[in-house]
Amino acid sequence: MNNFKHLLVIRLSAMGDVAMTVPVLRALVDQHPNVKITVLSKPFLKPLFKDIKNVNFVAADVTNKHKGFFGIYKLYKELKLLNIDAVADLHNVLRSIVLRTFFKISFKKVAFINKGRSEKRALTQTKNKVFKQLKTTHQRYADVFRSLGFQLDISNPVFPEKKQLSKELLKITGTKSEKWVGIAPFAQYNSKMYPIDLMKKVIAELSKNSNLKILLFGGGKKEVEILDAIATKYTNTINIAGKIKLQQELNLISNLDCMLSMDSGNAHFAAMLGINTITIWGITHPFTGFAPFNQPFENAILPDLKKYPNIPCSIYGNKVCEGYEDVMLSIPPEKVTTKILEAIK
Repeated sequence: MNNFKHLLVIRLSAMGDVAMTVPVLRALVDQHPNVKITVLSKPFLKPLFKDIKNVNFVAADVTNKHKGFFGIYKLYKELKLLNIDAVADLHNVLRSIVLRTFFKISFKKVAFINKGRSEKRALTQTKNKVFKQLKTTHQRYADVFRSLGFQLDISNPVFPEKKQLSKELLKITGTKSEKWVGIAPFAQYNSKMYPIDLMKKVIAELSKNSNLKILLFGGGKKEVEILDAIATKYTNTINIAGKIKLQQELNLISNLDCMLSMDSGNAHFAAMLGINTITIWGITHPFTGFAPFNQPFENAILPDLKKYPNIPCSIYGNKVCEGYEDVMLSIPPEKVTTKILEAIK
């Protein structure tokens, strides 16, 4: 046990990794209601933490004000004024290491994540691959708080209620009178993206169901253009990308009956809200520990592992094994469609 009353939690990026902290923090404050938490992350991710009690948010301006060693020291001086008792570094990169070191020098208790790099190397290597489920990122986050003396159980999560949608949002979606399926077809790397031509077939088949409304999620000009072109073909398909901000997107996701996503941020947004989340995986794999929170393994749609036995050959999707460029083609659109229809029954 401990007497810590105010924790600093550091997780600066990436978007999906930050989203994975949410169910862990929600469990922490539920089980330790007297603890105050300050989350340090990128400014645009503030809405992720809006509804977690006892959690405040501080934005790190790592490109300007808090850039470099002296910028981090300036950030430390600002955070020190908040009377932090202990630091949970859920990122463990150079920037967060420097910041937590300042607190350690000030005699504050510090704990940081063990990313399991050696286990991940063994899982992704071609020769002598050790193919087994690794500890999830959520479990690794929870371990950091446990090392600070907090008892923490994340196995029985309580999710927030569905959000009421604003009039502005309802003008885009219409009032909900059918099942809503979200589809987020993009990812940071092509190796984690289901080919858009195959995704079009999934959407075309789903659109035949009059009891479904399909909501397309994405970001960036090119993605918006692609999704607009798809949405115009079907009366029950709407492109959300480029039309709403993150807080509205989260509110909308909370009203979905199912989310189909790649191994990417939208999967974690949906899962942290307790939405049935189906994921499509390419050269990465749920065993790496990055599966969406509290989702059954059956919700992961995988390539043909007999044909591509070296999967996973990358943790993040940035390194592709030779000959593994087209692993997604081994997943037929019919399989994806069937999985979605089963999920929303």
